[in-house]
Amino acid sequence: MKQTDETWTTLRVLTWTSGYLAEKGVENARREAEWLLCEVTGLDRVGLYLNFDKPLSDGELAAYRGLVTRRAKREPLQYILGSQEFDGLCFEVSPGVLIPRHDTETLLEQALQQAPVARAVLDIGTGSGCIAIALATRLPDASVTAVDLSPEALTVARRNAERHGVTVEFLHGSFWEPVIGRSFDLIVSNPPYITTADMACLQPEVRDYEPSLALDGGPDGLNAYRAIVDQAAAYLQPGGWLWFEVGAGQALEVSALLAQAGFHGIITATDPGGIERVVGGCHGA
Repeated sequence: MKQTDETWTTLRVLTWTSGYLAEKGVENARREAEWLLCEVTGLDRVGLYLNFDKPLSDGELAAYRGLVTRRAKREPLQYILGSQEFDGLCFEVSPGVLIPRHDTETLLEQALQQAPVARAVLDIGTGSGCIAIALATRLPDASVTAVDLSPEALTVARRNAERHGVTVEFLHGSFWEPVIGRSFDLIVSNPPYITTADMACLQPEVRDYEPSLALDGGPDGLNAYRAIVDQAAAYLQPGGWLWFEVGAGQALEVSALLAQAGFHGIITATDPGGIERVVGGCHGA
C-alpha cells in the first residue's frame, strides 16, 4: 500500500493486499488479507464485508502495513496473529513451537478411540502442548504428562494449559529421559519426520520460520521413531497403546518398527486428505 492522497477503504485495502500477497507466493491471499485486517480493526470477516466502504484510519493503515510486510516475507500467518485453532481450542503459537495442523487431529481421535479410559497419558515432543491439552480436556480423569527438549516450547505449552484450565505435567528433556521408571496407558507423539535432504525443499513458511528441531527427522526421517519405539515397551502398561503421527509414505516403515518391537493390533489411519497419517500399536495383553 503506497502512500497516496486516495482514500483507503476496507475494500480497496483488501483488493490491493490480495494481489500483493499472491505475487509473493502466498496461497489463499484474499483470505489471509482479511484475517490480517481483522486483527487490526477488531472486526470479524462479516464485519469487514459490512464495512467495505469505510476508510481506514492512519493508525490502522500503519499497523496493517506492518503485518502485510511480515506476511509478504512468508512469515506464517499463525505466528503473526499469535494463535492457531486445534480440536476446537485456541492455542498460542510462536516461532519456538511447531504450528498445530488439523491433520494432527487424526492422531488425537485414533488415540481416544483405542484408549477411551486411559488414566496415565504421555505426549512426547509436546511443542505448543496442543495434543496433551486436548487429551486432558477430553480425558478429565486422566493424568497427562508432556515432555519436550525445548524450554521455549514448554513455556508456551504451560501458558496454553493455563488458558484452557487443564492440569498437564510438563517436563524438560529428550524422549524418555524425564519419565524414567514410570509407565503409561497411552503414549502419543508427533515427532520430527522430514528427511534432512527434504528440509531445504519445504515451503518458506516452514523452512525459514518453524523450528527445525521439530521437523528434521534425520536421513530417512525415522530417527525419532526408532528412539521412541526401542524403549516404549518399558514405559507402557500391559494393553497400553503407542500412537504416532507420520509423514506421507512413512506408515509402512513405522508399522514395521512397531511390529519388530513386539507391538500387535497395529492400526493405520488416514487424514482428511487421504494420506496415511497415523500409526498405532498395542503393547502386551
